[in-house]
Amino acid sequence: MAHSMSLISTSPLQSGFNKVSRTKYGVSVLKTPPGLSRIRATQDNVGPRRLVDIIRIVPELSRNYFRSPSRRALFGGISLLGGFYVAQTISLSFGALGVNDVIAAVVCVLLTEYATKFYYSRPRVTFPLALLNNFKMGFTYGLFIDAFKLAS
Repeated sequence: MAHSMSLISTSPLQSGFNKVSRTKYGVSVLKTPPGLSRIRATQDNVGPRRLVDIIRIVPELSRNYFRSPSRRALFGGISLLGGFYVAQTISLSFGALGVNDVIAAVVCVLLTEYATKFYYSRPRVTFPLALLNNFKMGFTYGLFIDAFKLAS
């Protein structure tokens, strides 16, 4: 190991260490008998070191995280309720002021229609696309509920 530095300069065989195991990112852990614990720092060129490497890992990590159906359902529900919340906030803020509420309504309709066109023009539905559609459904539902509240 060319680039190795040790905090404790004792040999593993002399102090009773059994085994040196390596992890994915170059950190070594020394297996010790019960009661003894030593820390050893290493410096290797293994694993992600630059920001670009970490950014390249993120899509694979997120794909693995969202493989679980329960996590997909949870984030789908969060997206639906997030759209509902945003619709209520926009309706409350522009409706209370009474200024630019027609422009806000036009922008909301245009964004909703664009999201619908984007969702249905794709040949395959991916998870981020499904989250966008859930957000749109919650947003539309929130605007309808607010319209019913104003009519009563």
